[in-house]
Amino acid sequence: MLSLTQSIHRAAQVNGRGYATKMDERKFTWTEFVAIVAGFAGGLKSLGVEPQDRVGILALNSDRYFQALFAVPWAGGVLVPLNTRLAAPEIAFQLNDSGCAVLLIDSAMVAFLPAILERVESRPKIIFLDEDNAYGDAVLLEELIAGATDIADVGRGNDDLAAIYYTGGTTGRAKGVMLSHRNLASNVLQSILALGFRREEIILQAAPLFHVAGALMCHIVPVLGGTSVFVPGFEPVAVLSAIERFKANRLFLAPTMINMLLTQTEFEQYDLASLKCLIYGASPMPEALIRRAIEMLPGVKFLQAYGQTEASPLVTVLPDEYHLLDSPSSSKLRAAGQAIPGVELNIVDDHGQQVRCGTVGEITVRGANVMQGYWQRPEMTAATIRNGWLHTGDGGYLDDDGFLFVVDRLKDMIVSGGENVFSAEVENVISYHPAVAECAVIAVPDEKWGERVHAVVRLRENMQISEEELMAHCRQAIAGFKCPRSVEFQQEPLPLSGAGKVLKNILREPYWKEQRSQVS
Repeated sequence: MLSLTQSIHRAAQVNGRGYATKMDERKFTWTEFVAIVAGFAGGLKSLGVEPQDRVGILALNSDRYFQALFAVPWAGGVLVPLNTRLAAPEIAFQLNDSGCAVLLIDSAMVAFLPAILERVESRPKIIFLDEDNAYGDAVLLEELIAGATDIADVGRGNDDLAAIYYTGGTTGRAKGVMLSHRNLASNVLQSILALGFRREEIILQAAPLFHVAGALMCHIVPVLGGTSVFVPGFEPVAVLSAIERFKANRLFLAPTMINMLLTQTEFEQYDLASLKCLIYGASPMPEALIRRAIEMLPGVKFLQAYGQTEASPLVTVLPDEYHLLDSPSSSKLRAAGQAIPGVELNIVDDHGQQVRCGTVGEITVRGANVMQGYWQRPEMTAATIRNGWLHTGDGGYLDDDGFLFVVDRLKDMIVSGGENVFSAEVENVISYHPAVAECAVIAVPDEKWGERVHAVVRLRENMQISEEELMAHCRQAIAGFKCPRSVEFQQEPLPLSGAGKVLKNILREPYWKEQRSQVS
């Protein structure tokens, strides 16, 4: 049976004295960890949690979050991770939509609790994850575990629902992605093979755990009998410090996070010798940034991971050997990799028909990792999963070697004067200019062309470049119709989602307020 909790039973059996988690001064062996999970699950049951009941969690990364990832399914419940960057009305909507009976929360998020609770239809029971009770009637997790009777694993698995991850919501209500034990556990095993994990690795959990990619890294650890170390959230100095202190050898980051890490003035002060592998994903990484990262982190293997929440999430991997600069294999550097074992890829046109290699179309995916559907949204599920294939909404093409090249989110494609412009391609060119710290390319309305290519750029500190110079830089590398026709410089970092993706809908909003465009 494929079950998320089976892995921690095995970890305690084969490496019981090894450390499961480390955070600050707190650390637990696998034997201790399983005992905590059994007590945590017993506490949930004492609060009335039954199989299939939903349990929300609103918290920063921590070893207690890691415990919840296993305690909730141990008790038979369904975990609902909540994005810590959302506003109270958005969080309340997701609690209402999923029908959470219990909410796990930490001190960093408790200030939002009154505004959330005044909007919920049925007040959930609240468990406070930290040592101190920062909210009146919250149950302290440590007291809950201490007063509860350990329970046996209820044995949920296979097609039983394990988690609901909310995604989207920029142009309407967010949708809950239903992932089963089979979906998640399959993707864990696929990822271990595709990403080359080894036994007893020390993995730094810096990506947000409310994102399924962060959770994937956590679920991989017990299968390895390895150790998870935690920082509450991505903060460059904290990440560098944790790598040095805990001798972490692997982590997963979004490209924007890698950029922030490399540009830290303190970067050279930290001993990063333990770091052996950096996995990146969640959004396209400009080639200039990849090259800089490889140069600044010699001896570190780089792997690209492409996927989406609906696929649990991993779909393709670009292995380290294709990151060797100035070698024949580097011709694949801009690819997202090949399908991982157990996953089928297909590129289709607007009618769902397969297209030839090299032709851009919609990326579709089939495998045991594909979601069950959207929570209480059967029509949207039927539109997204057709004939067993997940329609990702991403545009891309396959080459003759089966490498996937992701050109853009289909909704981010710019149609200017009848020509299709993929924003990721333009962003890649702009990022090569030495004055550019980060950029995003979006469509804005244009009376003549319908839409025009517009670049939003943040420059490096103490560097200057004019709009004309940046356009000339682009014309040297790409066709004129792809080049930005307007440039906006800003001093503040670009707005990011909790997963580290640039929120292009926020950048587009001022330009499309008075328009009827369906751009989202």
